[in-house]
Amino acid sequence: MLVPVVLFIVGLVLLIKGGDWFVDGAVGIAHRYHIPEILIGATVVSIGTTIPEVLVSSIAAGLGQSQTAYGNAIGSVICNTSLIAAITIAVKPADTVDTGTFRIPVFFFFGAAALYSAVAYTTGRFTRVVGSILLSVFVVYMMINTKKAFSGELVLDVEEDDEKEAKESSLGKDLLLLILGAAVIAVGADLLVKNGKIIAEGLGVPESVIALTFVALGTSLPELVTAITSLAKGHGSLSLGNIVGANLFNFVLVSGLAITIRPFGIPTEKMIAGHNASLLVDLPVMFAVMILLTLPALLKKRLYRWQGIMLLCIYAAYVSFQFFF
Repeated sequence: MLVPVVLFIVGLVLLIKGGDWFVDGAVGIAHRYHIPEILIGATVVSIGTTIPEVLVSSIAAGLGQSQTAYGNAIGSVICNTSLIAAITIAVKPADTVDTGTFRIPVFFFFGAAALYSAVAYTTGRFTRVVGSILLSVFVVYMMINTKKAFSGELVLDVEEDDEKEAKESSLGKDLLLLILGAAVIAVGADLLVKNGKIIAEGLGVPESVIALTFVALGTSLPELVTAITSLAKGHGSLSLGNIVGANLFNFVLVSGLAITIRPFGIPTEKMIAGHNASLLVDLPVMFAVMILLTLPALLKKRLYRWQGIMLLCIYAAYVSFQFFF
């Protein structure tokens, strides 16, 4: 058991470092074109920080580990929102939120989540048609945001330090960071998936529980690193946009790709009074935490510290439920 645990940890470290390099390269390139921070967060950075989930779920789907492919996406949304975003808000609440650019990823997220949940509750199985639809939503989302960014509808108020840093950093270096980061993430994801399954079997817990907690947390660490770095540099909008964008990509890109590679059904390992635990707990919790995060931002154009505290409490209760009930 010691070797799988060590390799699992090595996989996590590689995911973190690879995600850090990928994000640095992505932000460096995006700043050259003066794209708004919240848009960078909701698109370019979100893709970078979601690559671990993409590779973990795709590898798991290819190996026939449907519990990991399913649980990683749902668990990552819950972790991103009720742990990572919660920490960000609890430490430094956002006094102002740019609802103009924030509204688009929120709208797409709830649309994709509604489609995903409708399939889960009605058929309980995701087909390649569903996967193709989700991937199509991803393409449409990226096209809309790219058009807005380069048509001049959105203008970035670039700080002098950011602009200077972007000029000093070469395009070649940024591209190298992107490629190297993606490669390191791929290796880390492979170690995480294979050894996560071994650990789950050794502990005698369902594979879906490991996916919803440890694997989800591991693949969400790039978002945590980005959130902390953004806070330290005073870029709260980038952090918020990254969380919402990453949550959207967990459905339309992560799940869409995994389902297309190998269709799978809702895990049935964990039941509550004869009912599927995922349908009773996982999906409702996911919607609840996203509503709690986004509704005040859309209605009041700000985020409050009490939101972060409530989200952290929900996450603690959710993880406790996964292991003790």
